[in-house]
Amino acid sequence: MNIVIIGIGSNINADENIAKMLEILKGEVTVLQVSSMIKTKPIGIENQADFTNGAVKVCTSLNAPDLKKLLKEIEDRMGRDRTGPKFGPRCIDLDIVVWNGEIVDEDYYTRDFLQKSVAELVQSKH
Repeated sequence: MNIVIIGIGSNINADENIAKMLEILKGEVTVLQVSSMIKTKPIGIENQADFTNGAVKVCTSLNAPDLKKLLKEIEDRMGRDRTGPKFGPRCIDLDIVVWNGEIVDEDYYTRDFLQKSVAELVQSKH
């Protein structure tokens, strides 16, 4: 089994969309713990709503490419618009950040909210 920390971001109906995403995710993998959510200013395109960011720790038998595909399918199912700019508004954004204890997302090093969310999940005993 793989222990994975997935970064979460949303700035369109964030509370509702994050809750909905977690329900969908629970049907696909074992959700071990969800971090606190942190409000952050948008990166890149500043003329948009603040983001709600956090992370979720899961246990899955899926390999990394299959989990990544599942996360993209969940984003699509929730109506993620991929035609807009890279840093534009989104209903949900899911990225694998830590895979079996190894940081696999470079954004981790430049985004303090990601570091805080990951630290919260790593330090827990779950």
